[in-house]
Amino acid sequence: MSHTIRVLSTLALKDAVLALAGQYRAGGGGHIDADFAPTLALLDRLRAGEGADVVILTREGLDEVSREGRVAASSCVDLARSWVGIAVKAGAPHPDIATEAALRAALLGARSVTYSRLGASGILFAKLIEQLGIASDVNAKATIIQQGFTAEKLVTGKADLAVQQISELKQIEGIEVVGPIPHELQTPAVFSAGRMATTSRPDEADRLLRFLASGAVAPTLRASGLDP
Repeated sequence: MSHTIRVLSTLALKDAVLALAGQYRAGGGGHIDADFAPTLALLDRLRAGEGADVVILTREGLDEVSREGRVAASSCVDLARSWVGIAVKAGAPHPDIATEAALRAALLGARSVTYSRLGASGILFAKLIEQLGIASDVNAKATIIQQGFTAEKLVTGKADLAVQQISELKQIEGIEVVGPIPHELQTPAVFSAGRMATTSRPDEADRLLRFLASGAVAPTLRASGLDP
């Protein structure tokens, strides 16, 4: 009989993991009990002693806990790449963000821009607006959330533009993804998975990792806004 397998995953893969859970179980795998949070929050929880069977983090985050002995290094696999994008409330005009100059103008022209403090996308965006020389102007009217989905602030009317991983933006109804921030201004996040060193179900954890890294999941990853 298959066991329930505990997964701690970054928010960027929430839609994909939830969609794949049924497919995995239908193929004979165990029930996936998943909890989702930004990578930085998950790192804090893991270092505080929280247990799991499999973790899905940014590659950098996974490497950190692997070096600390919390994750079996030999089990680590890359799953997907994700670009940071911009969204607006459904029906709102789509600003031009195709070039650095256009993106700069769009950010300065917005009533409020929302991004997350803990997420990988928020960290990238904070650095980007510094590089563009508009950090003080953008932050003066920004809606910065600690964690969670920035696009929720579009639906409530608190912001005009939401910045986050495209796979996270797409998880909120009532919004439209404008597109990615120009690729030359960002490095895509790589999300990876590994088996916790303390798991009592190593075989089941490895089975799930093989499934998540297989070609069979590629259509689901793409549908959720990720590149396999």
